[in-house]
Amino acid sequence: MALSVDFKACTGCGTCELVCAFKHFGVHNPRKSAIRIMPPTSERPWNVPIVCRQCGRPKCAEECPTNAIYRSDDGVVLVRETDCIGCRACAEACPFGAIFFHPEIPTPIKCDLCGGDPECVKWCPTGALSFKNVLTLGDEARQKTARAMARW
Repeated sequence: MALSVDFKACTGCGTCELVCAFKHFGVHNPRKSAIRIMPPTSERPWNVPIVCRQCGRPKCAEECPTNAIYRSDDGVVLVRETDCIGCRACAEACPFGAIFFHPEIPTPIKCDLCGGDPECVKWCPTGALSFKNVLTLGDEARQKTARAMARW
């Protein structure tokens, strides 16, 4: 399972960022969220929610020198915080820019799908976020998104 994003439906309200940070850290601080909203630009006139795509072959896991990033039994790409050394190799390797760091948190902030019930999906007022089977998203869709994001 993974989050699917309808870029055109996102208004940039930030609700997803706030509920994510609150769920995981107990604060309404969007910089502590595993989903980030990139505002529109002159080249891209829509908001872009950036969130882990739960890749089939995650580059973040391949580049992690301590194997702290792994796929759980239910297919979610997770960070084993006890093994993470905070080197940021995972963030540099992610083609979607979907792994974040915060100065108060020594390990990466990455979507864990809230254990299978993502808060951001439940609270998104426009339905821009949905929770879907990874097989229906497919690597092709993820690559298409990565190419579109690379243009800006």
